[in-house]
Order: sequence, then structure tokens, then C-alpha cells
Amino acid sequence: MQTIDWIILAGTLAFIVIYGVYKTRGSKDVQDYIRGGNEARWWTVGLSVMATQASAITFLSTPGQAFHDGMGFVQFYFGLPIAMIIICMVFIPIYYRLEVYTAYEYLESRFDRKTRTLTALLFLIQRGLAAGITIFAPAIILSAVLGWNLTTLNIIIGILVTIYTVSGGTKAVNVTQKQQMAVIFFGMVAALILIIQYLPEEISFTEALEIAGASGKLDVIDFSFDFDNRYTFWSGIIGGTFLALSYFGTDQSQVQRYLSGRSVQQSQLGLIFNGLLKVPMQFFILLVGVMVFVFYQFNYSPLNFNPAATNAVNTSEFSSEYNKLQEELKQIQDQKQQKSLSYANAGKFLEGDREIFKNDLVQLNAAELQVRQEATQLIEEVNPLIETNDKDYVFIHFILNNLPRGLIGLLLAVILSAAMSSTASELNALASTTMIDLYKRNVGEKTQRHYVRMSKFFTLCWGLIAISVASIADLFDNLIQLVNIIGSIFYGNVLGIFLLAFFIKYVKGTAVFIAALITQAIIIRLYFQEVMPYLWLNLAGCFLVISLAVILQIILPKMPKKLTDL
Repeated sequence: MQTIDWIILAGTLAFIVIYGVYKTRGSKDVQDYIRGGNEARWWTVGLSVMATQASAITFLSTPGQAFHDGMGFVQFYFGLPIAMIIICMVFIPIYYRLEVYTAYEYLESRFDRKTRTLTALLFLIQRGLAAGITIFAPAIILSAVLGWNLTTLNIIIGILVTIYTVSGGTKAVNVTQKQQMAVIFFGMVAALILIIQYLPEEISFTEALEIAGASGKLDVIDFSFDFDNRYTFWSGIIGGTFLALSYFGTDQSQVQRYLSGRSVQQSQLGLIFNGLLKVPMQFFILLVGVMVFVFYQFNYSPLNFNPAATNAVNTSEFSSEYNKLQEELKQIQDQKQQKSLSYANAGKFLEGDREIFKNDLVQLNAAELQVRQEATQLIEEVNPLIETNDKDYVFIHFILNNLPRGLIGLLLAVILSAAMSSTASELNALASTTMIDLYKRNVGEKTQRHYVRMSKFFTLCWGLIAISVASIADLFDNLIQLVNIIGSIFYGNVLGIFLLAFFIKYVKGTAVFIAALITQAIIIRLYFQEVMPYLWLNLAGCFLVISLAVILQIILPKMPKKLTDL
């Protein structure tokens, strides 16, 4: 990185923090701090909802996901527009009519206190873990750039985002997310344009797509019912709908975004805006990853994109074996480059020639995969604790080694802005839930100033917890998958509780409470035994808690009143 990159990076982040503190200083009451004074218009709501979900993990992991596995991950989002319509029709009118600060307040009026408390705790557990991961993701980036200790970076990033979130609450989150999304959109468009320009002159954008397609990277939709395949049309439409319903309808980090709208209509328009734009945005980010893949068909790539893994094996007794594998990879990449250039220079192939070209690429890709797997085995022999899965390093490797001065700083600002926006929403929601659903309900009436002060204190506490989680986190198969896995373990259960509250009126609190405890234990067991892909856990959890609650309501004897008052 050059001086100009540091200036752009530091200037962008400093502006966001200072702007957020300045625009939202001096919250007067809980309404102002938690619901932003209900001043947000629909475009602010929509961008805030989108920015909350689009964390650094999205812009760090998604291109790497496309690089390795292609565009199929976009199916994960197919259910989101359906969920937005349902939430606009059912959830938002109820929340506004009851004038709640959190989604879980409604559950006490519908069921009882213990059900509200349990649901709030389930949210606090899963979102507290996720907040740590959204800090950890950009820390990986700066660790690769600067060589700094990950724990130190987690602390620095966590403190930055905590400053303006503590200062201004929901309004601070909303006003900064508009600037953050502007930086994100501009940076990703600039990256795609440059990737296309870096391709050989003979390779047009259309031909680049055809090369990617021949390598299986453009297989967007999979209609199979294969449970071993995480991302299919059916898992996206069914499991994705239930996950989106749970996340946007019952997760306070999202509910708080649209409860800050000026009216029911403004909140509904904001969610529809998000639903219309989210799938194309994810498609675009995946396309960036596919273009990075095409770029590396004409440029050498490392055996493993994680610099720590490469350094470890190069300083070990296996360095000569690793270098031989690197040479094998270069030979394969030379052949792939020649094939791709021949394809472009030949113009339009006959159908048979296209099949030959495709088969050649498939064989070369398989040979490349085999070499990379052998390299992974060597790295694991050197140190089993080193992360060999390099999906989260692909895009940052491309940024640092290929983009011009200035744009490197901008792209790093994109990823860090996304991290800050998502983490700020999560800390804000965690503090609000702790304040409204746990603290305020138990301490009795206090002054508005006291509640605002305690909300800021809880924000600070959750910031420290998120930093702690980030400091002990480690890479999973893929960071974006890890966040969704954590959500899927809890979301289906929570969604089922809300659907019971909305539509099955004869089911009471005690039956729901017991059913939720049983369901959560079963879902956790199902995940660890790998019974089904994680997206289907949302559907399983939702139907399980509803079924158990209905059965328990029918067969359980009348519970003692002192138990139901817990």
C-alpha cells in the first residue's frame, strides 16, 4: 500500500465516525436513541436494512465463494423478496400498532414474560456471536496487509464502530449507513471495471463470461433435490424464505432499522426497496468473483491465497515439495491461458469445437484442483492449526497485488465500511434488547435520561463482548457461511414462536416456552450430526416448534399459575 491508499482509507473511516457522532449528538430520550425519533424516510430505511446485512463478510467472502464454486450461491437469496412481502403485510403493521421498541415486547403481551425473555436471550446469543465475526472479518484483511496481530486489529476496529454507536444510537447507525453504502457501491463497480480492463485485449467481456461458463462458474440455478448440495433453487426459495423471514422479521438488528421509519408506509417501502435490490446486488458481487477467476486464467495465482499458510510451508522442510507443486500449477495455468486465448482468437466455434474446448478446461481445472489439494495437505502437515481454506483471501489478494494506487485504499474502505455498518446495527440492537426486554422491565420506572445512559452503557458492553468474540474466532469453511449457519441454528425456532403468536391464537405461553426449549436442543443436535444442510434448519426449527407447541397445548394438564407467571 502507498501513502495515497492510507490517506483514502483513514480519511473515509474517520469521516464516517466523526460524521456519525456530530449528526446524532445529544439524544434526549429512549424514543430518540432506540428508534431514531422515527424520522427515517423509505430510502434511508432500505439502505440501512441492506447495509446491516451486507457486512464485510459479504464483500470479503462472496467473491471468493464465486471464485471457487461459481454463481450458485445467489440461490441463497431467492426467498428474500417473498419474505419482504410477508413482513410488510404482517409484521410491520403489528409492530407499529403496538408501538414496540423491540420485536420481543409483543411476545409478552401475546404469551407471557418467560417466552419473551427466552426469545430475547436466543437473539442475544446468536447476534452477539455474529457481531464478533463481523469484526473479525476485516481484521483478517488488515492482518494480511499490515502483518499486525489479529487481536490488536479486532480491538481497533471494535472501538471505532463502538464510538459513534454509543454516541448516537439508532440515528447514528442510519445516517452513517447511507455514506457507507455509497462507498461500497462505487468501490465494487470500480473493481469490476478494472478487472475487465486487465483481461487480454483479445478477451471481451462476453468471451470472459463464456470462459467462466465453460469452467462451470455460471451455473446459477440448480433444481435438484440433492440434500448434499447446500445451494439449490429449492433450498433458496424454501429455506431462504424462512431464514429471511426470521432475520428481517424477528431479528432486532433488522427490526430496529425499519421501526425508525416515519410511518408504516415508509418502513414498508424501505423493505420492498431492499427486496428488489438485494438479489441483483449479490449477483453483482458474485460476478466480481467470477471475473477474478477469469483474470487468474491469464495470470499466475498462488497455490494458497492465505499468505500465512504460504509463509509457513515455505519456511519448513516441505518447501521444496511445495515449490514443485507451484511449478506444476504454473504449467497448468499456462495451458489454460493458451486454450482460452485460442478460443478467443478462433472467433465463433462450431458446436463440436466448443465442447472440445469445454472438456479441455474441465480436465485442466480438475488437474489444478488436485495440485491445490496436495498443497493443502502439505500445509496441514506443517501446522494443522493454520487455515488452509483460502476463500476469504482470494479477493483481498487480488486487490493488494493488482489494483492501482488509491483504489486499494478505496476497496479496503469498502470492506471496512461494510464491517462498521453491520456491526453498528448489531451493537445497537443488542443494547436495545438488553435495555428494553431485560433491564427496563425489571428495574421499574426511571427517568428517560437514566434509560438513555443505560442504553449507551449496554452498547459499550456489547462492543466489548463482540471484540472478545472476534479475538477468539477462527475461520470456518467460509465466513459468510458461518454467519448464516449461526443464524440458521436459532432463527427457525424464533420465527416459529412469532408465527404462533400471529396466527394460532389458542396456543398459550407455557406450551410455547417448553416447545421452544425442546426445539432448540433438537436443532443444535441436528446441525452437529449433519443431518441436513444448514438452510433447511430454518424450516425444520419453525415447523418443529409450531407442532410441539400445538401438541403440548392439547395434551398438557393445566399448569400452576405460579409457573406461568415466571
